[in-house]
Amino acid sequence: MSPSENLSRLGLTLPPVATPAGAYVPARRSGNLVFTAGQVPLVDGKVARTGKVGADVSAEDAYDLARICTLNALAAVDGLVGLDSVAGVVKVVGFVASSPDFTGQPGVINGASDLLGEVFGEAGQHARSAVGVAVLPLDVPVEVELVVEVGS
Repeated sequence: MSPSENLSRLGLTLPPVATPAGAYVPARRSGNLVFTAGQVPLVDGKVARTGKVGADVSAEDAYDLARICTLNALAAVDGLVGLDSVAGVVKVVGFVASSPDFTGQPGVINGASDLLGEVFGEAGQHARSAVGVAVLPLDVPVEVELVVEVGS
């Protein structure tokens, strides 16, 4: 099945590409790679949740927010090159606004990784970073960026 068909099978649709909040583009292609800007958990143009994971937001809720961020990143890819042109996911970088004692960042960013596996199958396997930070833009708990490879 194609990535688009897998999204449909999962009951998911890509949201509209978020309007950049600064002087950048949602995604940029360089050769066979597409790099997305960091995507936050926007739903219908509004922040889905704010706060710090481990204090205001549970790890389980943050996992779901990472999935939303990833859908937003996939929408940026789709808007630039078409989702079905993706040959594979190369890298995921996930940022988790964390309370000082929270150390479960990898589990939160599994929300992104798991979704990519569901959408792309083996082509969704990727390198990854899961980083804890003090604060993210708009006080969101999670931000995700992707690097994907497209067919030539």
